[in-house]
Amino acid sequence: MHEMQASIRPGEVIVDLPQQQDAGLIFIGRILTPWPTSRDCPRQGDRENGPICRISVDEPFRAALKDLDRHSHAQVLYWMHEARRDLVLQSPRSNGEVTGSFAIRSPNRPNPISTSLVEIVEVGTDHLLVRGLDCISGTPLLDLKPERCPEAPRPKARSSHAE
Repeated sequence: MHEMQASIRPGEVIVDLPQQQDAGLIFIGRILTPWPTSRDCPRQGDRENGPICRISVDEPFRAALKDLDRHSHAQVLYWMHEARRDLVLQSPRSNGEVTGSFAIRSPNRPNPISTSLVEIVEVGTDHLLVRGLDCISGTPLLDLKPERCPEAPRPKARSSHAE
């Protein structure tokens, strides 16, 4: 592991990344939002009062939008292309307290895949209009999934940490 460097906050830890990648991803479109930088983005998307954002879907994936308009909400999976990938301990509040990257929703993680549950406003032939995103404009789109299948059971909330 590396010791702290000037580009990270006190207490944060970075690691060397593997030279070989295990899988490949295909970006299927781009997300257009009002936020040009990560500093401008909200911490969480607002499905009720947030701005309407456009998700553009590339050919040949546009046919996959068929019947998505039957759903009111969708999970949007996207690649946080400007995120660091080497942070394993982070200080998200810059207060010196560190937390593991897997215990927070920071975009900085080994695989910067993020997800937002959005309200579907419109489904077009090559795009969606949604409310509830929290990413910078131009973010690569990985996948779209309806919130849940009607038959899927809802998970029970956990009341305490596992021992």
